[in-house]
Amino acid sequence: MSDAQAPIKRRASVKETKDGKEGDERHDAIYRAVSDAIVEQRLKPGARLREDALADVFGISRTGIRKILQRLALEQLVTLTPRRGASVTRPTADEAKDVFDARQLVECGLMPDVARRMGEKEAAELREMAKRERQALRSGQQSVAIRLSADFHVRLAQLSGNATLAEFVERLCSRSSLILAVYGHRGHLGCESHDHDDLIGYLEAGNGERAKAFMSRHLKAIEASLSMVEEEENVPDLQQIFGE
Repeated sequence: MSDAQAPIKRRASVKETKDGKEGDERHDAIYRAVSDAIVEQRLKPGARLREDALADVFGISRTGIRKILQRLALEQLVTLTPRRGASVTRPTADEAKDVFDARQLVECGLMPDVARRMGEKEAAELREMAKRERQALRSGQQSVAIRLSADFHVRLAQLSGNATLAEFVERLCSRSSLILAVYGHRGHLGCESHDHDDLIGYLEAGNGERAKAFMSRHLKAIEASLSMVEEEENVPDLQQIFGE
């Protein structure tokens, strides 16, 4: 590191520690920016994410960037490799199949429990979530629609009453969000726009077995819509992607 760079890094560190809340909010904003860039495919699978370049773009220390990359790695959006650094996770066809196989086993199995616990309040909450997802998709907000779809599935799992499986579904949905963003088709999430509303209808009627079968078809349709074509590794222009 040059002498010119050192004071900048020290000032960033002091600022981050001086006001922890402000620093956390800044880190959250950067996390969302990088996460959205990955889901929106402005950062391609395999793209190198250099700590020094990101620190320069966002104006924070490399330590701060490292923490953000570690957080993204926990969400499996970024892969950290010793002596090589960070890169955008590149899901393979086999990994995609494993993720959707796991979702089939867990989410479908939870539907009877969700149906037994479904009330008017829960159904209204889910319908509002499905509505926001459709609105995001219609307005071209692909990354927002993908996140809202994942949130819908996670909330369904939570309504089953099984917190452990709900946490597992949340991790699976995070992985499948990246898979869908990378290998899905823009303007479409791989299923019919009314699928979530139809599923809510079965659950609200207490028909757990019908909901289970519908969820299975729903997940299979999403998986079948994926186009698993891998691209070559690239070095992104971070200034162009994140620069104001």
